[in-house]
Amino acid sequence: MKKLFLKAVLVSMFAVSGLSFGADKLYVGTNAEFEPFEYLQNGEIVGFDVDLMEEIAKSMGKEIEWKNIAFDGLLPALQAKKLDVIIAGMTATEERKKFVNFSQTYYESNQMMLVHEKNPVVKSFDELKGHDVGVVLGYTGDIAVSEIEGVKVHRYNATSEAIMALKAQKIDVVVLDSEPAKNYAKQNPELKLINTDVAKEEYAIAVGKNDKELVEDIDKALTELKANGTYDKLIKKYFSEK
Repeated sequence: MKKLFLKAVLVSMFAVSGLSFGADKLYVGTNAEFEPFEYLQNGEIVGFDVDLMEEIAKSMGKEIEWKNIAFDGLLPALQAKKLDVIIAGMTATEERKKFVNFSQTYYESNQMMLVHEKNPVVKSFDELKGHDVGVVLGYTGDIAVSEIEGVKVHRYNATSEAIMALKAQKIDVVVLDSEPAKNYAKQNPELKLINTDVAKEEYAIAVGKNDKELVEDIDKALTELKANGTYDKLIKKYFSEK
């Protein structure tokens, strides 16, 4: 009876965490709405971040189980121990560092704007006041635009929703990270790209606040991938202009 009770308690504990303690597997969370970093292709999560994390895991001798989660749900899932790792084009902000540990930087980005060719209402970030601006909830664009007085901010749960609203001319502008913005401009010729020097940021991989050994292992693997040319091959694969 006691043994059965103990077993039930242990099963319950692991069910709450969602993780297999001691297993050679990493539960990695992402938000597959951020092409070319992570996106769905024929129902499979693919992209630069995905390939990079798979190479990191291989170097660490780990397998990955991917979890596709809304961006604003990633950090709560990590803190609740339902994830080991987050890689999702996430900026290593000082606020986030209070709650999680970050790896070394693996990519640098900035914000860009998308406008409709029939309604090119702005030419710079300084002209956003008084306009309807679409952002993705929790993204850097959301934070940057929210600091501007007089902007009518429209927050969306997914990048695709913001782009659809812009194409339908329900909003005037979408503010988005540079590489996804470039991709949407390529895929939608009616959308025009406007470069800015706003909110330059560094993407990093997040782990739990107490998982110091894990972040050290990830950093070691990242350093190896940069040294042996694997990182550069992935950059060339996904960002041919670089």
